[in-house]
Amino acid sequence: MKRIFALLLAACVMLAMFAGCGSTAESAPAEAASAASAPEASAAEASTPEAPAASGDYKVAMITDYGDITDQSFNQTTYEACKEYCEGKGVDFSYYKPAGDSTAERVAMVEAAINDGYNVIVMPGFAFGETIVETAPNYPDITFIALDVSQGDLGDFELPSNVFCAVYQEELAGYMAGYAAVKLGYTKLGFLGGMAVPAVIRYGYGFVQGANAAAVELGNTGDVSVQYVYGNQFYGDADITAYMDTWYQTNGVEVVFACGGGIYTSAAEAAAKVEGAKVIGVDVDQAAIIDGAYGEGMTVTSAMKGLAATVKSTLAELIENNNWAAYGGTVTTLGLVSDTDMEANYVQIPMATTQWSDSFTQDDYTKLVADMYSGAVTVSSDTEAMPAVEIKVDEQGNIK
Repeated sequence: MKRIFALLLAACVMLAMFAGCGSTAESAPAEAASAASAPEASAAEASTPEAPAASGDYKVAMITDYGDITDQSFNQTTYEACKEYCEGKGVDFSYYKPAGDSTAERVAMVEAAINDGYNVIVMPGFAFGETIVETAPNYPDITFIALDVSQGDLGDFELPSNVFCAVYQEELAGYMAGYAAVKLGYTKLGFLGGMAVPAVIRYGYGFVQGANAAAVELGNTGDVSVQYVYGNQFYGDADITAYMDTWYQTNGVEVVFACGGGIYTSAAEAAAKVEGAKVIGVDVDQAAIIDGAYGEGMTVTSAMKGLAATVKSTLAELIENNNWAAYGGTVTTLGLVSDTDMEANYVQIPMATTQWSDSFTQDDYTKLVADMYSGAVTVSSDTEAMPAVEIKVDEQGNIK
């Protein structure tokens, strides 16, 4: 499914026992931080934990959610960012994998990391909402960094000052992907969401808005359509693949934005059976994994969140700049921070792997982002109802 930073901020259930793998390697520069966009936040009354005196006093642990560090998504991106930063700064780092997909098992790994002496806990994904509620108040001297955990995932829980949650403007990334798809010549689109949680809805509704805007510009709103459905789970299976088969083979869908963890596998499996059929990735640049497994050139683009940038910049603010006071106790929404440096933004499509063409170039993308940044192009973040558009949207509910 907030306040202004003054400094730069720059899916499949897997059962396995947790593993730890930390290391310290040769120095590498930390990624430059980027400023967050106009956040609002609510802070708890609890006092900010006293920071260790030097980087050597910090030990960073990452807890995986229901996936692992090779998922080509949240876990892998977060793991690699933590590892790169910590190796570069000589900070001890390990990761812990819960034995299963439950709050109790995630809590157990948090406690294991703390018992092992780790005092900074990084947690990727909304599944950690209840984990934060159960652990953060009990460990006021431990710093918790949570990615994509919103206030809705926390319920009525008021964040203590030892927790920072970063969330993202998915509607903007979705808009970019939808706009790009239509500009690139695709007219029969599909949106396959995981579960209809707010972040996924924002991606989907943004995608529809972007496709509509491009169709209006091209004057072909009558030709552009979006078939829209949720799988009601965050992984692909035979039933969802069969549904995608119908879209691609019978309904003529050309490209599907597969938005929800491992659910992309069903879209890609179905697309691989139809010549020229495409997929759009989500959260991270999924071109390598989708193209590598299902066919070169299958991925048109990916609607991305700046997970790695968030990890590195937040760790830098904590460890190097002693600036946790600006972060603790907040849920901060990250979006566009630059109208010229596309890769500095916390929501984007990939410059390297998007299938650019004369009809949609990198310069066209840069102009679109500049217009979004300035407010000339606005995108609704409302998740209550499908946005009013001129293109045809066929809402099909849940597959399951």
